[in-house]
Amino acid sequence: MNENELAKVVFNTGLKIHKHLGPGLLESAYEECLYYELMKSGLNIAGQKTLPLIYEEIKLEIGYRVDFLIENKLVVEIKSVESLNDIHLAQILTYLRLSHCKLGLLINFNTLLFKDGVRRVINGTL
Repeated sequence: MNENELAKVVFNTGLKIHKHLGPGLLESAYEECLYYELMKSGLNIAGQKTLPLIYEEIKLEIGYRVDFLIENKLVVEIKSVESLNDIHLAQILTYLRLSHCKLGLLINFNTLLFKDGVRRVINGTL
């Protein structure tokens, strides 16, 4: 599957979870449910995947963790906040650069309509 196909699977899975649980839960609850559902689909998922930072000739293992790295192609970052803001966008852009992925989904489950909480983010540095 390409990045867009993976994103569609994640979106539809997130929509299913949001319909069942609704908004207002902790981020960790949505993260676990999404992980469970995506694992059932047979995708290669790394949850809480550690990403090293490479600066000049050194590799720093400083604890950057992406919520999900799917098929080594798609970064998914989960939130359950009042609204997404610039720092959330900066975070996923950093994860995209560090993982060398082209596409990411920033998903805020704390919205009345699921689609209003999903933002596609493209890595323009490749």
